[in-house]
Amino acid sequence: MSSKYRIFDRSALRILPLAERKHDLEISNWLSLDSETPPFEHPDLKVLADRIRSARAQNRAVILIMGAHVLRAGVNRHLIDMIERGWISHIAFNGAGAIHDYELARIGATTESVARYIREGQFGLWQETGELNDWIREAASLELGLGEYIGRRIDESDYPYRDLSVFAAAWRAGIPATVHAGIGYDILHEHPNCDGASLGKASYRDFLIFTETVRSLEGGVMLNFGSAIMGPEVYLKALAMARNVSLQKGEEIRNFTTAVFDLIPIQGDFRKELPKSDPGYYFRPQKTILVRTVVDGGESYYFCGNHRATLPALWRQLR
Repeated sequence: MSSKYRIFDRSALRILPLAERKHDLEISNWLSLDSETPPFEHPDLKVLADRIRSARAQNRAVILIMGAHVLRAGVNRHLIDMIERGWISHIAFNGAGAIHDYELARIGATTESVARYIREGQFGLWQETGELNDWIREAASLELGLGEYIGRRIDESDYPYRDLSVFAAAWRAGIPATVHAGIGYDILHEHPNCDGASLGKASYRDFLIFTETVRSLEGGVMLNFGSAIMGPEVYLKALAMARNVSLQKGEEIRNFTTAVFDLIPIQGDFRKELPKSDPGYYFRPQKTILVRTVVDGGESYYFCGNHRATLPALWRQLR
């Protein structure tokens, strides 16, 4: 049976080299470990750091889910140091996180002006970035997760800034870095060499890797930095699957800590679910991560602030 509908002809696209793109973020944006950062203080930050140290001492999971703009905040070196010191046992990204990490490692710059390039019909259509689609196809054919393969390829490359790659750091440390992609969300999906089946296969494998980590969340910590949709939704489904299996074995996943770091001010008690009449009800990090999934014995914390301030502040507390 053939489709009734025409599809877009990707062969007609003009793909330009990254050298012709004006980058919004250059290498100078990325902090060193001793750089001065914006101030951030919160009394619960020390408590959270204690929970992380305790979880890792007991070999329990400490999962860090993040939106791509956390990388754009320039905190890669802090994330890498947290991985290398063993404070993080799993790090999860959306599709854009993989793109920024790859571009930064390869050319020492990333991010383009959407306002400019969408007018020019050039947004996202850059040759080197599109090569990630070839890696995705290879990852799928090798039965590997997408994040694992990206980390390995960057670590084995001669990219001049690969020391800033969080994916490569995770690969070296032997911890999962997973990519949770949504079809049509990322600039990679514009390219003629994008294969949806390979993307789905490699990213779904990452979801199953993530879910396996969640099975070790009892006594652990789940951190969400700036992911308003992907983080809460992927975590919710993974926790449901993990609890399903654990309950069959007479085990529990309910005594753990969650923390959300975001820019959205939450009025009142962030540990209580808002009514549906309140627009804040639809802020998933609150109702999913801070309320519903810890109601049976866990604890939750909320930190409102810029990631360039909050992540280094957590790093300092752990140090």
